[in-house]
Amino acid sequence: MKTLTGKDLAAAIRAQTQAEAATVRQPRLAVVVATGDEASLWYVRSIAKAAAGVDIACDVVDLGPDAAPERIGETLARLSGDPNVHGVMLQTPLPAGASAQELAAAIDPRKDVDGANPLSLGRLAAGLPAFPPATAAAVMALLDHYEVDLRGRRAVVVGRSTVVGKPLAHLLLDRHATVTVCHSRTRDLASVTSSAEVLVAAAGRAGLIGAGHVAPGAVVIDVGTNPTADGGLTGDVDFDAVADVAGGLTPVPGGVGPVTTALLLRHTARAANLP
Repeated sequence: MKTLTGKDLAAAIRAQTQAEAATVRQPRLAVVVATGDEASLWYVRSIAKAAAGVDIACDVVDLGPDAAPERIGETLARLSGDPNVHGVMLQTPLPAGASAQELAAAIDPRKDVDGANPLSLGRLAAGLPAFPPATAAAVMALLDHYEVDLRGRRAVVVGRSTVVGKPLAHLLLDRHATVTVCHSRTRDLASVTSSAEVLVAAAGRAGLIGAGHVAPGAVVIDVGTNPTADGGLTGDVDFDAVADVAGGLTPVPGGVGPVTTALLLRHTARAANLP
């Protein structure tokens, strides 16, 4: 079994991003935060740290965990209208009563570097230019990095969120894979996933995918980032069990995560280069 780490790929993307950022005025990313969730705040800090390493300015706009939806929406609209801001991202989770999809509609699609605006998802589904969600794009980048040919292959995505599952299904279809999307109401999940040549786990349930869910030799991409009692992270895949069956498997952490952050910053640099 080959461990499909994202470290080298992320480093290559960061180097490319730094080169692109040097061709224009300094790109600027604004991350709007309205949560006290420590895992989310850790991710935002990691974005800011990575941005500094590729000469991208990163402004974290912390509205507090009790921010009203109206204030969040107004902030996103203001940042979208600021000519000095090139990328706008809304970090989740959000306060009770706030809808991520509704609020993300306030982000200018040209600055929607994490593909959160429903217009971005619609353009992606139609095959039109748009920034895809960085996590979905990271899955595709890893498959390309490890030279996984998707043409005609059976791909199964477990999870139907607008952050990963749905946009990833469209990206896989665009690469001529035959795609099935599973979710919480899929009957006999293992019977579907075990038919996959490429399996992506993005359900947000620790250890959901075991050896019985995986076909021998399949490529398995684990998008899950579930907190553990000791403060670490674990994926949706039981790594040790699946390692005995899969042909390739991403670790958590160290797989999709670093590539996601690197691509978010590359999207920001490219947004800054838009005419």
